Amino acid sequence: MNGSLGHVALRSEHIGSTAVPGLAAKPIVDLLVAVVAFEPRDLYIDPLGRLGYLFVPEAGAPDRHFFGKPPERPRAYHAHVVEAGSGHERRHLAVRDFLRVHPAEAARYAALKREVAARHAGDWMAYIAAKQDYMTALEQRSLEWQTLQDKT
Repeated sequence: MNGSLGHVALRSEHIGSTAVPGLAAKPIVDLLVAVVAFEPRDLYIDPLGRLGYLFVPEAGAPDRHFFGKPPERPRAYHAHVVEAGSGHERRHLAVRDFLRVHPAEAARYAALKREVAARHAGDWMAYIAAKQDYMTALEQRSLEWQTLQDKT
């Protein structure tokens, strides 16, 4: 993907549940694309479109952009475009790395995901809302852990 975005993307990373070995996950690969500058967004929207990604504007998310591939559902890939060095980039990578090295935490998260998915089958928004408190706490623990790792 970086080749298609030329000098606009500094890096792309596999994130999300499929990036954590053994973690329960939907069959969707999440990618984090860290761009040099968030604007002008045509520098990455157009190239991602040529790769088959649909830009899905999110209300209330001016500092990150979401893309899905294929354009119709079900999708196999999600691309999350963020500015390199942003809090969004750090948060996504911290959670992924934290879960990779803390299997008990990954197992706890997997159990929650299964329970919430069973309770809210077919209601994606309710599924997300039911995980929100846990995710907020997980992100905070992950960022604190990452800060300690950065110091060593």
